[in-house]
Amino acid sequence: MSHDAPLVTGAAGFIGFHVTQRLLTAGRKVVGLDVVNNYYDPSLKEARLDILKRDPNFSFVKLNLTDREGIKALFSEYRFPVVVHLAAQAGVRYSLDHPHAYVDANLEGFINVLEGCRHNECRHLLFASSSSVYGSNTKLPFSVHDNVDHPISLYAASKKANELMAHAYSHLYGIPATGLRFFTVYGPWGRPDMAMFIFAKAILSGSPIKLFNNGNMRRDFTYVDDVSEAIVRLMKRPPQGEPVLGTVAPDPSSSKAPWKIYNVGNNNPEELSRVVFLLEKKFGRTATKEMLPMQPGDVPATYADIDDLVQDIGFRPSTTIENGIERFVKWYREYHNV
Repeated sequence: MSHDAPLVTGAAGFIGFHVTQRLLTAGRKVVGLDVVNNYYDPSLKEARLDILKRDPNFSFVKLNLTDREGIKALFSEYRFPVVVHLAAQAGVRYSLDHPHAYVDANLEGFINVLEGCRHNECRHLLFASSSSVYGSNTKLPFSVHDNVDHPISLYAASKKANELMAHAYSHLYGIPATGLRFFTVYGPWGRPDMAMFIFAKAILSGSPIKLFNNGNMRRDFTYVDDVSEAIVRLMKRPPQGEPVLGTVAPDPSSSKAPWKIYNVGNNNPEELSRVVFLLEKKFGRTATKEMLPMQPGDVPATYADIDDLVQDIGFRPSTTIENGIERFVKWYREYHNV
């Protein structure tokens, strides 16, 4: 494969699958990496991979990011001009009981990717961060210009660490790096551990839906096609580094180094109870709801300020929650033969 193919890590994952598909549709060659672990049903990951593998421009590498020598060899073989790093150990609640999984995948795995970029002249590294880095921030909407030093889960702390590690590498080695703080991504081929999937499954099986904070949680649900569109646009825009005006308090979202952070969200938070209502309407069934208090590590609301994204790439998400849910339900019915 030519040395102009980007690397997408987590290609069998939810967002990685959609980004890879979009690049392939545009006629690009893509190398996809995934370990296909069992954090959730691997058959869903295999089904995504089967679709990608039908395209002759797709090359799949099954490899664990913690395999230092394997990652080193992969990078020196392909010398990826662009790396879209979406592989990670995800999930806030899972991090309460499985902390080491986050250190392995999100810290050790990320340093191996950074080293690969450093030694092989990568021209742009885009990496997944998360809206969870805003932690106990209460000022809404969440802005990339706000300080994010109070994570309330290990998952969030590992994502904040990724932003800092990437900054160090941008500063030391001039690697252009763009961090993407994703806000509750949903859509076809979504993750079974996320709200939309959990709600759909519960509605169809008649099991109760657990609504934390008594259903008053608000999430900035962002449709996956909007997310992959933003990523593909940003791939062509490596950060240049910005002159720092007055160094007393540098802006948390940018740097003199070629490093930048963006919120990738819908800029329109929805009550979880309304999301359940829209799913009920589409499935034609009523859900049993169980109202519960807040859980540790959870935040009552997420809401993305996306001004920087609009300003830099002229991008604004265009999928309403009604349309997004309709497309998700259509896929869910087909995939599960409902």
